[in-house]
Amino acid sequence: MSVRPDLHRHYVGACQHLGQPENPFIAHVLQEADKNDKISWTKGITLKIAGNNRLVPVQRVTGDDLQVLASVLCNSVFVTGLDLRWNVLTDAGAKHMATFLQENSTLRYLNLMFNDIGPSGAELIARALHRNETLLYLRMTGNKIGNKGGMSFALMLQINSTLEKLDLGDCDMGTQCLIAIVTALTRNKSVKAINLNRPLLYSQEVRTTVHVALMLKNNSSLVELHLCKHEMKNFGVERLCEALYENSSLRYLDLSCNKITRDGVKFLGELLKRNQTLEILDLGANRAEDDGAIYLSEALALHNRTLQALSVVSNNISGKGLVALSNAMKTNMKLSYIYIWGNKFDEATCMAFSELIQTGRLRPNCTDVEPYEVDGHVHLAELSHGLRKHYYWTPSYGEVINKDANASLAITAVSE
Repeated sequence: MSVRPDLHRHYVGACQHLGQPENPFIAHVLQEADKNDKISWTKGITLKIAGNNRLVPVQRVTGDDLQVLASVLCNSVFVTGLDLRWNVLTDAGAKHMATFLQENSTLRYLNLMFNDIGPSGAELIARALHRNETLLYLRMTGNKIGNKGGMSFALMLQINSTLEKLDLGDCDMGTQCLIAIVTALTRNKSVKAINLNRPLLYSQEVRTTVHVALMLKNNSSLVELHLCKHEMKNFGVERLCEALYENSSLRYLDLSCNKITRDGVKFLGELLKRNQTLEILDLGANRAEDDGAIYLSEALALHNRTLQALSVVSNNISGKGLVALSNAMKTNMKLSYIYIWGNKFDEATCMAFSELIQTGRLRPNCTDVEPYEVDGHVHLAELSHGLRKHYYWTPSYGEVINKDANASLAITAVSE
């Protein structure tokens, strides 16, 4: 039987020793952890100190608070995860976190999403990961680290051989550091999932996409890639598809919120005819239209037997294209998840997807529509299901009970 740590008592002592006032929210979280008999201390726990918690009074964590907390957790072998999203950690707080990462040997998960960490703080954290050999998942989402901070992470990826998942979405990175990061991934063999959503690209050039394509030709470890809001057009998609003919590792490709039209989707359709690796394809918020949907449906109906999930949410697809996709599911038994909300539903579409659900071919929890009938006519209502609806959210206590909003977790385990 393992000895349970007394985290709250140690926290109170550390506050007194460092002359810092106690943060009541941190104290509450540590007390709850100490009292929870269901926790498997031998496997480790994640402390959820998210500043957007609405169930208890929250005093958001500052750099001084983090200094005290880090001194408590530094020698703890029980705490393997730390969720500090939506707090007010600045570069000063990042300095304490960097020290903690250099000294701690058990932390595997760290979430710093939407704090106030800037380029200097990002540089400190990236440098700490040069020597850290335990952290597997780092989330920096929403911190405005810019090009300078992004370049620090690019350098880190050339040195660190432990990190498996890195989220740099919404970090205001520019063309220069984006190219540096994907170039580092050409030789990095440990990173399995990376999020590069919404960089600040001030021109219509496709240099970044071309470099991503070059990386995919040579990288054999990357499983999950997010390129949302990259201003990507059809030429960029063509370059990616050319690279993916030679890639045998990527299973999850996110191209949502770009400028891909039916011509770009045609390249993806041709890729799906030959690709035997992709399991999830997210094309939400593009402009595939009916022709694009038909290209995809032909590939899925006749050739591809590996894709498990497809999102074409908000793609200006009407009944012709949506019915074609529903027909593809009748012959393709592998495709199990499909998301279509935000397109143009006609009666044929409603009938087609209602039939898929009623016959059991499409499970109700694997799509974002639900049929209902009014005056003898079938309609489709929206369900809050998707590949990762809860990207910016996590429950305050426990785990997510309903997995249907984050279906990608059930398909590619690297996303956990």
